[in-house]
Amino acid sequence: MKTRFSLHTGLAGLALMLAASFATGSSAFAAETPAVVAADSAAAVAAYPLTTCVISGDKLEAGDMGPIIEYVHKEAGKPDRLVRLCCRGCVKDFKKDPAKYLKIIDDAAAAKAKGAAPAASDGHAGHSH
Repeated sequence: MKTRFSLHTGLAGLALMLAASFATGSSAFAAETPAVVAADSAAAVAAYPLTTCVISGDKLEAGDMGPIIEYVHKEAGKPDRLVRLCCRGCVKDFKKDPAKYLKIIDDAAAAKAKGAAPAASDGHAGHSH
């Protein structure tokens, strides 16, 4: 049991170090992959390049559709990605074509880095999940 605890503690420490590395931008890898930390990380949320849902185009704020969804997209061989969505219905839409929506997020991050306004989502008008 002591070995399991030590392994768990070691992994937790490694995760904290990686999160700190991403948050401070001290890694070249972190600069290439925006929003690549745990969804509960304040740094990941603060660095997220969109103020609207990548699916619907609705403003990211708690309201009629419920709380903002902090979805973590997982793909084998790639780092986890934070995707902020306006509602649970948008998670289903995101999963249909994640590459399309991740590109929109990446383009917005590049525009934000250059000081330009991000492009609007083609989303779904009249949001009614």
